Amino acid sequence: MAENSCCADSCVLVAREELHAFCVRGLQRAGAAGDDASVLADLLVSADYRGHFSHGLNRLEFYMQDLMNKGSRGATRQEPEVVKETVATALVDGHNLLGPVVGRFSMDLAIQKAKDVGIGWVSVRGSNHFGIAGWYSMRAQDQGLLGMAFTNTSPQLVPTRSRQQTLGTNPISLAAPANNGDSMVLDMATTVVAFGKVEMKKTLNQDVPLGWGVDSTGKPSTDPDKVMAADGGLMPLGGPEETSGYKGYGLAMLVEVFCGILSGADYGHRVRHWTQHHGAANLGQCFVAIDPEAFAPGFKDRMSDLLDHCRGLEPAEGETEVLVPGDPERQHMALCDRKGGIPYQPQQIVWADNLAQKYGLEPMVKLHRP
Repeated sequence: MAENSCCADSCVLVAREELHAFCVRGLQRAGAAGDDASVLADLLVSADYRGHFSHGLNRLEFYMQDLMNKGSRGATRQEPEVVKETVATALVDGHNLLGPVVGRFSMDLAIQKAKDVGIGWVSVRGSNHFGIAGWYSMRAQDQGLLGMAFTNTSPQLVPTRSRQQTLGTNPISLAAPANNGDSMVLDMATTVVAFGKVEMKKTLNQDVPLGWGVDSTGKPSTDPDKVMAADGGLMPLGGPEETSGYKGYGLAMLVEVFCGILSGADYGHRVRHWTQHHGAANLGQCFVAIDPEAFAPGFKDRMSDLLDHCRGLEPAEGETEVLVPGDPERQHMALCDRKGGIPYQPQQIVWADNLAQKYGLEPMVKLHRP
């Protein structure tokens, strides 16, 4: 379910339009051009609407700091540049523009190639933090294509048998269309959790579950400060070696091959730390679009059959339903629609109000409806 499912009377509701306007105000104050600020705000709102609170409002100051310290370029009309191209592939230089601006450009290029020749594979260098990977894969899915998105990130994953951050959370996303607007949307980190979820636990004054991260000795820790420290880090998907964490380590390496290695961007230990906002991050990313009509007919029918079968499985004892990738997000969006806004924990709203005061922004209007 959503990262901080909040259905109690203590929740504070914010309309999506109000959240978007607040994010635009902050990004423009930090130096982003109007159009670029709106694109990034679209992504931040989508993240919280889908229940990925680690990558929505929670990330606003991160992007603002990047812009103010010239870690990324916002006040420019320059676009990403295609530096090498075939009918099905492209290498794009993001020129240190905002990650969502680079990502949208690159996924749209992959989509066009898929429509032309059946597949589009776009490798990117010179990019920045691009938010939730699913935002890009769903862009292809909305046009009847399979979409995939990958990115490397700052070192946060501590490899199996190690005690040093070396790879990023390196997310993987696949969105696949089915019948009647249904779909599968996989959007996952190759670490046990995304780093932002540890940040959320700290914001909420909570311990992290055992198995999310490690301390300076490489041993599991429940202290978010120790996990977030430069000598701590996140565990690979699967956790310790005994529960196959080396598979998550391998998946993170796979993403690194597609992103940093293939594009000529920085990779692994060469990517700057996420707290450093000076100098280009030079992240590598990868966007893929595939036209299912280039393969066996009936893709959506088979996709729907698989989704329906999985949802129809008998739940385990104590469970009420079986979900497929994308269902928790659909449920959270339905919750937001019923409530008329995105529900936030009070601590998140206090943080947002403090951010507004810190940068001289008009604060968000809250709905305060249960």
